[in-house]
Amino acid sequence: MDAETIRNLIETGLPGARADVQGDDGVHFEATVVCEAFAGKMPLARHRMVYATLGDLMGGAIHALALKTVTPGEAG
Repeated sequence: MDAETIRNLIETGLPGARADVQGDDGVHFEATVVCEAFAGKMPLARHRMVYATLGDLMGGAIHALALKTVTPGEAG
């Protein structure tokens, strides 16, 4: 697995989202996801939205994904 593939999956699964994904070892990643659809949602709900874009890859090809999820307004 690579960061670019994860970025594409997130941005495809959350229309209008921008994702910055990093990870050098192929199984541990961190991502900042900016998406208007996060507005009014608690952090856990936001994370679940991102995890849903990755499906079965979570816990498999992606061992760990640290997330920062913000709206465009929160991103500044």
